[in-house]
Amino acid sequence: MDDINVLHHKCLLNLRRRIQDVGDGLPAQERYMRLQKDGDMLSYHGNSEEVGCYVAGHPLSKENCYFEVTIVDTGVRGTIAVGLVPRFYRLDHQPGWLPYSVAYHADNGKLYNGNPVGQQFGPKCVRGDCIGCGIHSENTEAGFTTVFFTKNGKEVGSVEIPVLAEGLFPAVGMHSMGEEVKVDLQAEWVLEEDYSMMMVDSQEDDWGRLYDVRVSGTLLEYVGKGKSIMDVGLAQARQPLTTRCHYYEVEIVDAGEKCYIALGLARKDYPRNRHPGWSRGSVAYHADDGKIFHGSGVGDAFGPRCFKGDIMGCGIMFPLDYILDGEARSALFGFR
Repeated sequence: MDDINVLHHKCLLNLRRRIQDVGDGLPAQERYMRLQKDGDMLSYHGNSEEVGCYVAGHPLSKENCYFEVTIVDTGVRGTIAVGLVPRFYRLDHQPGWLPYSVAYHADNGKLYNGNPVGQQFGPKCVRGDCIGCGIHSENTEAGFTTVFFTKNGKEVGSVEIPVLAEGLFPAVGMHSMGEEVKVDLQAEWVLEEDYSMMMVDSQEDDWGRLYDVRVSGTLLEYVGKGKSIMDVGLAQARQPLTTRCHYYEVEIVDAGEKCYIALGLARKDYPRNRHPGWSRGSVAYHADDGKIFHGSGVGDAFGPRCFKGDIMGCGIMFPLDYILDGEARSALFGFR
């Protein structure tokens, strides 16, 4: 009987050590391994061969739908991941590597969505950057929710993922010596109204004019002949840019044969068989040669050429005293 009691005692000790390792029993039942936690600070305390992971004690909810992580130190490799995971997620894996988890990784800017192979998503993050993660509760459907990520207060992108009944818990992963972050589980995400962007993301009804261009969801595709200078495809939005909606972006999904893609602004009655920038009342940045065309068929050197995967943007920097009253007023155009 004494031998049995000794064995039982050893089992209890082993169990307690294991519980301490994963952080069970801490306030709000938060869990972490190979990390040191001091208040709202987390730092890596492994051997750089194994992942350290932190999982918050409460899932995101309609009332608390967002959190932020500020990178204090990138350490040796900057392998810091911020995202959402199930409650009992394995603490020896980065967030996003396993099913029902998603994360934005600072070292390569990739999104990992339930898979150890990431997809290009946003910019890399370094010391001083703040990565945010939240859910759009209003978009929640049966078994799914939309998760979005931010960098330094600006939204990077979003993805729809499946959700278990227990919800999605804030998580931070690290994987090299010296990495340290500050976690704010009570952060609030407020979309600045003045930063609203015109998005090429809806339906054909958003386009006032379409010539030899087909709309499919968020995609615009040239369907013309492409045999002569007159075979130009044009997509013109129904609404103009305004002080409340002053910028838009286009990602080049496929450059085609010669990447004859132009991004810009044009008057409402712009000729349908002319690239933006070629005729009066228009200005455009052309991807194939990096030139800017301002109401002329002859362009000027302006910026780099653009290729598949590049994102081109166009906006207006309105004067502070600008009033949208239908009168023609001056403004500065901006491209990136």
